Amino acid sequence: MRGPVGRAGQGPNGPNPGPAVTPGPVPAAPDVRRRGHAIESCDVRQVPGVRPALDYLGLSRPVRPRDSEDTGDYGITVARMHDDEREVGPLNALETRRLRRIRLFGTTASVLILLGSLGTGMMPVLQNPIVGMRVLSLPSRMFNTALTISIGGTAMLVIAWVMLGRFAVGRFGVEVAEGTSPPRRMTSGQAYRTLLMWCTPLLVAPPLLSKDVYSYLAQSAIAYRGQDPYTYSPMRGLGVDHPLTLSVPNLWKDTPAPYGPLFLWFGEQITRVTGESITAAVFLHRLLALLGVALIVWALPKLARRCGVSAVAALWLGALNPLVILHLVGGIHNEALMIGMMLVGVELSFRAIYGSASLHRPGSILPSRAGWLLLAGSAVIAASAMIKIASLLALGFVGVALARRWGATLPALRHAPIRQWWPRLRRPLGALLGAAGITGAVTVLVTAVICLGTGLGFGWTSTLSTGGIVRSWMSMPTLVSVVAGRIGLWLGLGEQTQAILDVTRPIGQLIAAIFVIRWLLATLAGRIHPLGGLGIAMATFVIFFPFVQAWYLLWAIIPLAAWATTRWFRMGTVVISAIIAVVVMPTSADTSPMVVAIGLLTGLLTAAVASIFFFIDHPVRLWLSRRTAP
Repeated sequence: MRGPVGRAGQGPNGPNPGPAVTPGPVPAAPDVRRRGHAIESCDVRQVPGVRPALDYLGLSRPVRPRDSEDTGDYGITVARMHDDEREVGPLNALETRRLRRIRLFGTTASVLILLGSLGTGMMPVLQNPIVGMRVLSLPSRMFNTALTISIGGTAMLVIAWVMLGRFAVGRFGVEVAEGTSPPRRMTSGQAYRTLLMWCTPLLVAPPLLSKDVYSYLAQSAIAYRGQDPYTYSPMRGLGVDHPLTLSVPNLWKDTPAPYGPLFLWFGEQITRVTGESITAAVFLHRLLALLGVALIVWALPKLARRCGVSAVAALWLGALNPLVILHLVGGIHNEALMIGMMLVGVELSFRAIYGSASLHRPGSILPSRAGWLLLAGSAVIAASAMIKIASLLALGFVGVALARRWGATLPALRHAPIRQWWPRLRRPLGALLGAAGITGAVTVLVTAVICLGTGLGFGWTSTLSTGGIVRSWMSMPTLVSVVAGRIGLWLGLGEQTQAILDVTRPIGQLIAAIFVIRWLLATLAGRIHPLGGLGIAMATFVIFFPFVQAWYLLWAIIPLAAWATTRWFRMGTVVISAIIAVVVMPTSADTSPMVVAIGLLTGLLTAAVASIFFFIDHPVRLWLSRRTAP
């Protein structure tokens, strides 16, 4: 075999004593540069933006030296969503005056929503409380006017919320865009009073934008009768002509309850108190939703301070969000109670985990005061999952936080020799298994107590997919399936939407599970705070969930409000929340598009005109003052 050839008389390892070799004609080398250029031009990774996306998803990695201590880059990108904020002083006199005008503007918006809801609200089919009242029933006889008032009130509420942001996170074009803190913020007390004033008019409003509360009432009545709401639908358990069944949307009349046993137990107690009165039962369910909002308001600022974020900024973006006021309070959805209990449980758990006190008594395995606090927090989270199962995700991040307290971190296994895997895995794995054992035991115990104590059993585990009959455009798998099905119809392939849904929805859930594991690993590595990991995981869960409603966005927005501070998150949340709040209208399928267009245009015009009278520095008022000045 021929070795490398150097100069004449020069071997590969030094001088060659033999005769010099005269090189012959050298064949023409192939045009490597041109061929390489052709290959590069066909490489999709060279397309701008593709390589970073592949790198982020873990599908492609830049060439770099192998480091046995490398733990990967899980969460490095999303960790940039957070930055600590500094506390600032209160508002000055002029800013306080402007704040009061904005607060009054938002309260007026809630009053308009209340008035419009008398014609556009979700009244019960029977026992309508305004029937026979000449004044209060007037909006129901003028739907177009009521729709205009409702849209105008909604637009005013969104405007008030956006303008209030200046006193919480700063000016959007200055402090928010530059990622700096404003010179002054409103106090937490001012934020609480604002939320109270904006919610109070809706206490006596009919259900807004959704009839879900009537499903709550029907399923609770079935449980009160001693029947199984996870087996009997409203139509089968109560009868077709029952007052509650008549008010349930047609989509849910013949479906069992998809909610947890704790929520149905609450509804059963409400039915026990109110009897056959639909109005009283709706009011008590709204109080239950307000209890959930109160829990959010209690926990959110504490979690924000724990993450180094302004409590007022978190309250503004999370609790004062128009989606909370319109859907959780106005729409009476059980997400308010689920999110509130989840956040309270997370705060109690973090208080124990990040505190300095030991979790067990000295020389004993029994819990100390901090240990009992951790168990209580885990139990509250587990109980919130018995409202809706989605909040169970929080226990995973509480478990990771507990494991990190016990010394766990993400082990470097990627480039380490196999013989070093167990020494590196031993301590993190032991801590993770210990944390999983504690949270898992609490979850099993709480679930068993609630399921058996309420007498509703474990039937809820078989009805979790009941909502899959909804085809929501906000669900990524559902949107892709519906669009693909429409394209198939246009191509003459027949109706294949359901078949596509049966494929894309499980794939979406698998993708969501993979990403959630990624966020758990990022939290274990210490790159993301567990609360931030929970919010990002909830956002991933919602995006790939088989069915998504407008208020599901709050699963992610509220936890992230206490952790994420980047401009794209805050401005993106403002834009999405504002659009969803206005786009989801109190209309039905038989509402004419022209009626909707006229109502939207008139409502927005009403909001624009009303703003002139409320804001002291409105451009129109300033222009008029200059015109009338001597």
